[in-house]
Amino acid sequence: MKLSDLSVSEFRQRLAGDGVVVETGPFTFGLNVHLPELADGIRLLYGDFRLGDAARLDFRLRVRPRRTLASLGRYAEVFIDGRLVFAPFPRRAAMPNIEWALNWWIYNFAHRYLMIHAGVVARGGDALLLSGVPGSGKSTLCAALALAGWRLLSDELALLEPDGLALRATARPIALKNESIDIIRARAPGWAFGPLAPDTHKGTIAHMKPPAASVADVAMPAAPRWVVFPKFDAQAQTHLAPLAKSRAFMELAENAFSYRAKGQVGFHQLADLIDSCDCYSLPFASLGAALDELAGLCDTNRRTGTA
Repeated sequence: MKLSDLSVSEFRQRLAGDGVVVETGPFTFGLNVHLPELADGIRLLYGDFRLGDAARLDFRLRVRPRRTLASLGRYAEVFIDGRLVFAPFPRRAAMPNIEWALNWWIYNFAHRYLMIHAGVVARGGDALLLSGVPGSGKSTLCAALALAGWRLLSDELALLEPDGLALRATARPIALKNESIDIIRARAPGWAFGPLAPDTHKGTIAHMKPPAASVADVAMPAAPRWVVFPKFDAQAQTHLAPLAKSRAFMELAENAFSYRAKGQVGFHQLADLIDSCDCYSLPFASLGAALDELAGLCDTNRRTGTA
């Protein structure tokens, strides 16, 4: 049963009461939200996800108005398993804070995986990892690739199983910031987006609903095939440039949340991932040109032996 199979009234009642239980790939979380204005946005963004079993919860996330006279109902708080996760935030920023809280739990507790800060999409069973600093354009590229038919695994985290080279998916909504919101809206008129959240510490944020096919296939693993480091630069000539695997290893190690905690196991796991992939940098000034370059990766003749 999917979340959207609940009627609007039943969903609202559950969300503000005992909560809804959502399966998102390998994780099952309970969600209690006591901000009525969020109900429609959550139902829209998570409508294609399966409802889970409350007996198998990994954690429970709760959002409520801040209970102080000074806040006058303008601020909210987010808790995971009763623990206050972030400082109080304006209610209009509640949707991003829910997503950040979900990420916070994964970063801190999903240590069985090697976790890399990267967007992941796949074509067939082959996965493309997009890694870069904030503002590099990885979430924009993830959204555009998902709209172009690639399967979305995540715009935020690559989750590598401890044995072998299987990447797990969560397929959660894609967080877009500032100018990227209008860029992606223009590419997909009529596509569903959650509410705008202005003036967060990352600017204005809106979430793009993940493709239903990606959510339906969320349990399917993918194998790493390409690692690309995009960097948006309005003056750049858009091109994929082969990147030395030693350099790619160091870049991913800097963006791997559980790499040091895993010690030697993490080192070998990351080395195996890099060995299995072709690695590139991608400076780009045009989203369309970047997508053309990435589409060319599916040409099996385009392999590099860069060491």
